[in-house]
Amino acid sequence: MDTSSTTVTRTEHFGTLGDGTAVHRWTLERGGTRVRVLTYGAIVQSVEVPDRDGAVAPVALGLPDLASYLRYTGPYFGALVGRYANRIGGAAFALDGRTHHLTRNEGRNHVHGGATGFDKRVWDTREVPGGVEMSLVSADGEEGFPGRLEVTVAYTLDEDGALRIGYRATTDAPTVVNLTNHTYWNLAGADSGSALGQRLRIAAGRITPADGESLPTGEFLAVAGTRFDFREPRPVSKEFDHNFVLDEALEGPVAELYDEVSGRVLTVTTTEPGMQLYTADHFDGRPFGPCAGIALETQHFPDSPNRPEFPSTVLRPGEAYVSTTVYGFGVR
Repeated sequence: MDTSSTTVTRTEHFGTLGDGTAVHRWTLERGGTRVRVLTYGAIVQSVEVPDRDGAVAPVALGLPDLASYLRYTGPYFGALVGRYANRIGGAAFALDGRTHHLTRNEGRNHVHGGATGFDKRVWDTREVPGGVEMSLVSADGEEGFPGRLEVTVAYTLDEDGALRIGYRATTDAPTVVNLTNHTYWNLAGADSGSALGQRLRIAAGRITPADGESLPTGEFLAVAGTRFDFREPRPVSKEFDHNFVLDEALEGPVAELYDEVSGRVLTVTTTEPGMQLYTADHFDGRPFGPCAGIALETQHFPDSPNRPEFPSTVLRPGEAYVSTTVYGFGVR
């Protein structure tokens, strides 16, 4: 694929952390898409695309400055989430006969990498064909996880302006890995209010039902006849924070979001087996109101380290964790 026509610019110094570490912002432009990413948290700060009339607007929820990202950490706006995205029950798991105790940062459970996950780290960054590659090292024992993990993520724009996110990780000891991007999408515009009513299709015949702690019960629930059936496009409604089991051997996008007013279309293609649909019902107006964006987090399933019936998230020395998700943009 020819990626040489992507314009890549480290446009500015974005801010400085309390320890003096500088944060920068990079801008990628191609095929009518402009994406801005931060070295802090490998955050996708902004995605701008045209509507059916050619009017360009941001469609990803982002914050204006570093201070805002340091203040509003809970929503993980646009961040790369790891070492383990979503939840691990009891903040512990057993691997090869040894129990590993993790940081508890959601009641008794571990969520999204812990107190200082990958979303709160400054990533080393270099330009690569078509975009930027960010990297970091997660030390053995960090947040309780075993193994020294070397991680890279590449943000590139395809020739049609699609945002391609490619993850890779290796370890020196057996561990678990589950990475995702936590961008919230609102195709009517990031400042347009609620995203509810935009039409969503998900190629998933099942979900993994969750209990009151948002942990999977271990069952698989067929979506037919339930509010979880998005196999045909339907408007998004409130109160979704669920993992969808994506249909296997599917060619093409696993999900599509469409805004009838602007005509914008978002497609999601991924190598991952699951996707978390989160409608952000609990946003309180600081800085966004309820349901201001829809998160489509491609992932392995929640609590997989404690659920042998789920696809494995174990990574061993000599192996590589490799995952790709592509967010495509268009109009109709």
